[in-house]
Amino acid sequence: MKEIGNPDVTVIIPALNEEKSIPKVLGELTNLGYNNIMVVDGNSKDQTVKIAKEFGARIIPQNGNGKGDALRQAFNHGSLDSDVVVMLDADGSMNIKEIPVLIDAIHSGADLAKGSRFLKHGYSEDMTTIRRIGNKFFIFLVNLFWSANYTDLCYGFGVFRNDAIKKLYPHLKSKNFEIETEIFIKAQKLGLNVVEVPSIEFKRRHGKTNLSTFLDGFRILQTIVDEFFDQFLKK
Repeated sequence: MKEIGNPDVTVIIPALNEEKSIPKVLGELTNLGYNNIMVVDGNSKDQTVKIAKEFGARIIPQNGNGKGDALRQAFNHGSLDSDVVVMLDADGSMNIKEIPVLIDAIHSGADLAKGSRFLKHGYSEDMTTIRRIGNKFFIFLVNLFWSANYTDLCYGFGVFRNDAIKKLYPHLKSKNFEIETEIFIKAQKLGLNVVEVPSIEFKRRHGKTNLSTFLDGFRILQTIVDEFFDQFLKK
C-alpha cells in the first residue's frame, strides 16, 4: 500500500462566517503539516475568506447553500486529487490532533474512517440531551435497516480514501446537515470499509451553531426513511 504523507492529504472545510474560529483551526492544521486546505465558503459576510487566504488555503466559492451542498461541491472539485481527504468543521469543535489516528485507519485498509463521540474514550462537550436522544434513535434505525454497527452518525469528522469519494459522490444529494448521515448510509450500501475511531468533540469556539435541532433532525430522519425505501424501489 502506498505510504500516505501530509502532502497527499487534502483537508476540506465548509465555512460560513467563522472569522473567530477558523484561525485556530487553520493554525493547528498547518502546525501539523497539513497545508493542502480547501475552504468551501458559503458567501461569508465577515473576514473568513481573508483569514483563510492568509493561511494559504484554497478558497472555493460555494455555488449553492448548506453544508451538504458545500461538501458535494468539494468532492466533485477537479483539483481534489490527494490520496486522502479529510472533512471537518470550521467552528473549532473537532480535535485536529485526532487526524493522524484517522489516517492510520486508512493506512490499515479502511475506505472511510470516522470519528465517534460514543466509543470508549470519546465524548462531546457540546451535545444537548435532545440531540443525544435523537442521535441514538437515528443510529438505531440505520444499524437496524442496513445491518451496520455505527456508534455515531451525525458527526462530520472523517477521513476518506480518494477512490471512496469517487464511489460515494454520484450517490450523494443532501444539501444540509443530513449529508453526514447520507454519507455513512451510502458507504454501507456501497460496501465500503468504514472504521470508527474515538473522538472528542469540543464546544464551538465562538458564535452559535447553524444547526437547527428540530429542522435538521427532521431532515436526517427523512434521509434515513428515503434511503430505506429507495433500496426497494431499485430492486
